[in-house]
Amino acid sequence: QVQLVESGGGLVQPGGSLTIACAASGSIFSIYAMGWYRQAPGKQRELVATIASDGTRNYADSTKGRFTISRDYAKNTVYLQMNSLEPEDTAVYHCNANLRVGINRPAVILWGRGTQVTVSS
Repeated sequence: QVQLVESGGGLVQPGGSLTIACAASGSIFSIYAMGWYRQAPGKQRELVATIASDGTRNYADSTKGRFTISRDYAKNTVYLQMNSLEPEDTAVYHCNANLRVGINRPAVILWGRGTQVTVSS
């Protein structure tokens, strides 16, 4: 069974930094894109950043210049380095992955359960 597990969330002061990670485990044939999304209370889930298999990155306007997404292909892990954090960044951060579990299996999108990031003084 393939699963995505996030880690590294927590409480940070405004202007601070935090790095969160998401590791994919299980029987994986290939991972294409991986990404981070977030959901604040009472709001819809929104894109934070994505990274394709060729390393192409895409960021939401609200995170561009402050957040950096990176990927360790050998470890099937995606990271999100967050700098200059603002209270508006408070949310549950979920990762997802577009992957295949076998050469003859269709690509599917899996989600992790999320990690809480709270920005507050």
